[in-house]
Amino acid sequence: MKILITGTTGYIAKRLVLKLLEAGHEIVCCVRDLNRIPDEIENKNNVQFIKVDFLAVKEIIIPSDIDVAYYLIHSMATNATNFEELEQVCANNFKSLVQKTKCKQVIYLSGIVNDNNLSKHLSSRFQVEKNLQSEKYALTTFRAGIIVGSGSASFEIIRDIVEKLPVMITPKWLNTKSQPIAIRDVLAFLERAVGNHKLYNKSFDICGTEVLTYKEMLLQFAAVRGFKRYIFTLPILTPKLSSYWLYFVTSTSFNLAQSLVDSMKVEVIAKPSNINQLLNIHPISYKESVSLAFQKIEQNAVISSWKDAISSGVFQDQLSDHIQIPEYGCFKDVRSIKMTDEQFTLNRIWSIGGKNGWYSFNGLWKIRGYVDKIFGGVGLRRGRTHDTYLEAGDPLDFWRVLLADKKEKRLLLFAEMKLPGEAWLEFKIVKDKLYQTAVFRPKGVLGRLYWYAVLPFHAFVFRGMINALVKK
Repeated sequence: MKILITGTTGYIAKRLVLKLLEAGHEIVCCVRDLNRIPDEIENKNNVQFIKVDFLAVKEIIIPSDIDVAYYLIHSMATNATNFEELEQVCANNFKSLVQKTKCKQVIYLSGIVNDNNLSKHLSSRFQVEKNLQSEKYALTTFRAGIIVGSGSASFEIIRDIVEKLPVMITPKWLNTKSQPIAIRDVLAFLERAVGNHKLYNKSFDICGTEVLTYKEMLLQFAAVRGFKRYIFTLPILTPKLSSYWLYFVTSTSFNLAQSLVDSMKVEVIAKPSNINQLLNIHPISYKESVSLAFQKIEQNAVISSWKDAISSGVFQDQLSDHIQIPEYGCFKDVRSIKMTDEQFTLNRIWSIGGKNGWYSFNGLWKIRGYVDKIFGGVGLRRGRTHDTYLEAGDPLDFWRVLLADKKEKRLLLFAEMKLPGEAWLEFKIVKDKLYQTAVFRPKGVLGRLYWYAVLPFHAFVFRGMINALVKK
């Protein structure tokens, strides 16, 4: 079948595309930025890419001969205060485009909405489901709760909490019940739904085998890792304080922390259905899903991560808008050094950040990360998805990869930390020399004061980094 995929660079879609290609389908991927096509997908057969921004679909044409379309767009991490309105605009524009094709089925992944007191996020998801309904095609909706897998937001947040805090003083929402599901099971439901007439114009809650509180999830996670953890819940932590607690303890952004706390106050338990029998799927347990996730991590085989979404929100400008480093109105720190082993230096560049650190004065980098967290930034905790592999769009501590071209021997990063301006960091090899360039475009007087305040540290931090990149 010919299948249209939205949200191609997202956590779910990137994995789903690979499964659908393995099943022999022809895939059309919608991307907002053609510079962010995942390497794992770009060179595959039977796949094409079209540039689509579902907030502005003027003059956009999608293939008319598609059979099935997946709607996998969401805005949980966006900074936008009107994210509900933006989600409806995206859904309506998607529907308008798909109705002009021969599409017979739209498959939508939503959240479980069986509580009368829905969070803003879940309420918006439910409204999107209503907006997607059409007489031109059949809508199949899967509603999931907590998704557990390597790189998922839920998994990484629980991992942060469990591995860093032997004793936890936690908000009362840790007693809220949920029904987590493994990412492998979510993908199985999505894949097997293609063209299944029994699922047309129906919605199904999908879930794992157990109903657990968030506290039980933390303790079971700890058991899988071989840790002993003690958890005490307090009723005095308000949603605002709970959001700050989650934000400072984990690698999540503050906006995502707020959305999660808002959702975690609501019980997410699946309604019974025969969907497992219809698709012959046997969901695995929570502990098994955690164990499988760590197998992927240990094999360095994490295909996608929630961190792949731009931290400033999915409705912001494209990465390619920043790929041209400005020449005027900027401060620069340019350094160069001769190399003795080009391949060694290239590998060091491609392994920078994350658990490998920045090779020089890592303590200062950590302090800068803490400062960023205090001011509402992403900090250093999100690390990187792969230890030695980078592609455009990847997170790298508080940077975002704009360009990663080993053939061109160039890595370009754009700062996502809280700054009074914009910042770039570039590594480039030309002949036998490594060039390291830090560029800062200040915003107003505050930006200029910031640059001169950090300038004394550049002398040894940036010098130490470039030296470490060439010396064995």
